[in-house]
Amino acid sequence: MATEGRRGLGRGLSALLGENEVSATLNPDLHPSEKAAWSLMVPIEFLRPNPEQPRKLFSDAELDELANSIREKGVIQPLLVRPTGIGSEYEIVAGERRWRAAQRAGLHELPVVIRNLADGEVLEIGIIENVQRVDLNPIEEALAYRQLMDRFGRTQDAVAESVGKSRPHVANALRLLNLPEAVQGYVLQGQLTAGHARAIVSASDPLGLARQVIDQTLSVRQAEALARKNAEDAGRPIRAKGPAAPRGKDADTVALENDLSDSLGLTVEILDQDGAGEVRVRYKTLEQLDELCRRLSRH
Repeated sequence: MATEGRRGLGRGLSALLGENEVSATLNPDLHPSEKAAWSLMVPIEFLRPNPEQPRKLFSDAELDELANSIREKGVIQPLLVRPTGIGSEYEIVAGERRWRAAQRAGLHELPVVIRNLADGEVLEIGIIENVQRVDLNPIEEALAYRQLMDRFGRTQDAVAESVGKSRPHVANALRLLNLPEAVQGYVLQGQLTAGHARAIVSASDPLGLARQVIDQTLSVRQAEALARKNAEDAGRPIRAKGPAAPRGKDADTVALENDLSDSLGLTVEILDQDGAGEVRVRYKTLEQLDELCRRLSRH
């Protein structure tokens, strides 16, 4: 991928499609011949989902809501696809949710932008689309990062740069894959949050602790305390999550900083004095700033 294309990876899907392509596709004043150079309408049955799409679970409620919007306004942004090499079929690179919802809405064809993309680029775009538009489940996100590393030789630093996250965020996500499959399943099903999972990932019996957390509806802080007690009872104290609290900063504040940092993928610092203060978020690139603004302005 060209340098400019890689720079765009953190800027949202319009950058991946190409600013000109998106504007050309959506501009109703263009001559039809000009539009055809950028996109075309494809019968819905000619589109195939990407078998390595990072998102495995699709909410029926979300799909129904999107289908209702599509019935009213149509599909505003084209899907990004690539040729499969089989007849007139195309593989969906970005936009599978729109494809699924369009079927529910009864559409027979969809607008697409066609690009010839390598497998690594397809996976990368799939991660970015889901992370930026509808957050991936933490396990799905971790598995996608692992794929980028194992199949395409990416380092954690390279993965972080590609998806506009910090390296600690990627490292923390990957740690979740050390959990037993059953516990990962709880996270996938939404029974445990990523915070709960990180609290018990280093425990000697994470499955037992996970069941206890679920049965007792424990908070993340309670899960962390439970994991510490479990480790102490086993005679193997574990290091508390995150760095030790700096002088003048209590452990709860540091824990909150860690949670916010993990959630945003950026370094967060909380400065509190008697219940008032400020929250500082550090970014290294304009792409990270764009992503932060998008998250903060999300309704």
